[in-house]
Amino acid sequence: MGTWQRLLLFGGVSPGSGGGAAAPLGGIRALVCRRQLSGAESESLKQRRTQIMSRGLPKQKPIEGVKQTVVVASGKGGVGKSTTAVNLALALAANDSSKAIGLLDVDVYGPSIPKMMNLKGNPELSQSNLMRPLLNYGIPCMSMGFLVEETAPVVWRGLMVMSAIEKLLRQMHR
Repeated sequence: MGTWQRLLLFGGVSPGSGGGAAAPLGGIRALVCRRQLSGAESESLKQRRTQIMSRGLPKQKPIEGVKQTVVVASGKGGVGKSTTAVNLALALAANDSSKAIGLLDVDVYGPSIPKMMNLKGNPELSQSNLMRPLLNYGIPCMSMGFLVEETAPVVWRGLMVMSAIEKLLRQMHR
């Protein structure tokens, strides 16, 4: 049988050696409660855990024609992600001209790659209905900024954003 524990933090003690006993811990109080699960509860918990874990992470889909990917990301805005991505792409292209380097900007709410790469316009469509990235400084670029008006507000959430990113990744002519 497994042991079930709950830790309650409520302001000035820590768990002592005995069950619900508490001892001072630098201004924080913690209480540990333990209870033995019955055989049926324990088995049910194990089955639920196994079911959840069997789902796993989403399957990784390779990007056709792409061998290596460098992601520049941050949870905060205004820290230079776009600048870093552009400089990295330009440096990689200048360093090894035998490799094809591309730049994908998936910033839905404030795409700045078109401005940094001095690109304007909409991507053309190939005969197979795939978008052709715009090219400058020898680097093909694709950005949400090419697909929406510069002054238009973008109010996208969840599935709309993921669908747009999926299109940029998979429906592009290479």
